[in-house]
Amino acid sequence: MFKLYFFLFVACLNSCINGYDGSLMGGINAMTTYQNYFNIGKTGSNTGLVFSVYTIGNIVGSFFCGPFTDWWGRRWGMFIGGAIIIAGTCVQAPATSRAMFMGGRFILGFGVATCATAGPSYVAEMAHPAWRGTLTGLYNSFWFVGGIPATWTLYGTQQIDSDLSWRLPVWFQAIASGLVLCGCLFCPETPRWLVSNDRHEEAIRVMAKYHGEGDRNSPIVLLTYREMIEEIATEGSDKRWWDYSDLVKTRPAWWRLSCVIGMAFFSQWSGNGAVSYFMPVLLDQIGVSDERSQLLYNAILNVISFVMATIGARFVDRLGRRNVLLIGTSLFVLWWTIITTLTALYGEETNKNQYGSRSTIAFIYIFGITYSFAYTPLQALYPVECLSYETRAKGMGLYNLFVNIAAFFNTYAIPTVWDKIKWKFYFVYIAWDVFEVVFIYFFFVETKGRTLEEINEIFDAPYPKQKSVQKHIVVITDRGILDKGLEENY
Repeated sequence: MFKLYFFLFVACLNSCINGYDGSLMGGINAMTTYQNYFNIGKTGSNTGLVFSVYTIGNIVGSFFCGPFTDWWGRRWGMFIGGAIIIAGTCVQAPATSRAMFMGGRFILGFGVATCATAGPSYVAEMAHPAWRGTLTGLYNSFWFVGGIPATWTLYGTQQIDSDLSWRLPVWFQAIASGLVLCGCLFCPETPRWLVSNDRHEEAIRVMAKYHGEGDRNSPIVLLTYREMIEEIATEGSDKRWWDYSDLVKTRPAWWRLSCVIGMAFFSQWSGNGAVSYFMPVLLDQIGVSDERSQLLYNAILNVISFVMATIGARFVDRLGRRNVLLIGTSLFVLWWTIITTLTALYGEETNKNQYGSRSTIAFIYIFGITYSFAYTPLQALYPVECLSYETRAKGMGLYNLFVNIAAFFNTYAIPTVWDKIKWKFYFVYIAWDVFEVVFIYFFFVETKGRTLEEINEIFDAPYPKQKSVQKHIVVITDRGILDKGLEENY
């Protein structure tokens, strides 16, 4: 199990890469040395373009990450992504022009797309079934394992009165990808990928060693292998790099896709984009304009968010995916209403009420904490669970595409629109979060308590959401083989 946790840790480092960049650019954007070097401001179309070119690279990479991960396997997908990210860092860090800096960010985004597909797929398929929810939830919590060093590095290098203040943190971006590059060479391939490529003996050995304590006849190994044989096709669409039809050709496929695309947009448009990328701008709006104070607030929020995301990952199996998302999103509506009200009252430059400003900061933190608990663990876990094996890599690539389409809006539209309407933009978040609550209630399914193959039963039902909330029982028969059924049958 300790070996297995090491392999999963290597896969989770893929999430660090994305977290590092998100916090890195938010902090660099507040540095005067960076602004002066590239002749750029905190907001405006030029700033939006520098942020969004990373997203554009990610969007382009989304069309390649599925085939990479299906052809060569999950671990080699991580290797390819890590290598591309290191190449991008070597272009971005020594950049002498805005065009060169943006070119490096494009390459970074391309590589991150592959890591964001291979990493969570590896964790979900390799984790012990009893701990899949918690461990895959922790995958996205590692966003903050990258984000925290980024914010505190920026807080320290901000005192350097030269270009090194922003170049050094950019160079550090290669650390996590370098660890992935080396570590994934020691990782075994996932049993599901091995079965799909007709390498059954290898798959059984991996499951017996890491899930069955060395026993090939362990009930969990027998059940999981039997379900893989029944559900995974050796000639599925994952063998045809151009074939995305399984994602849309049936009614269950469309329901899966609605959950995946819904999670992609909801995880980016709930208001977290403004907090993640433009924390300094939000603080400016309520009178906290000191550069060092802004970086400190940003760094503290990342630490708190990591703690809450880790706690949230532990609770996804206890509370259920739907319940966490419904409660969390409902609270977003409340928090943004309060933030909007406080900003309207205390957001003017003439405001001298420190208690009002501090209250606004407190509720921005509360929003970030709620988001970290409810959404951060599920951003990788939920879409992976909703996709069948044959569509998992391509589906995660598509999920990544829609995440970045949504993120493009955050990184380009927000700074552009902010110049015109300021805090009134918060009303958009309130309305959108209300829509999210309604959509989640009627369309999102519950996936806790089932193996990845058993989740297929949910989407084959006439009304998947209703089917998913029925109790599911697993028992051992007198023949030693696991069987399953609905609660009312027992």
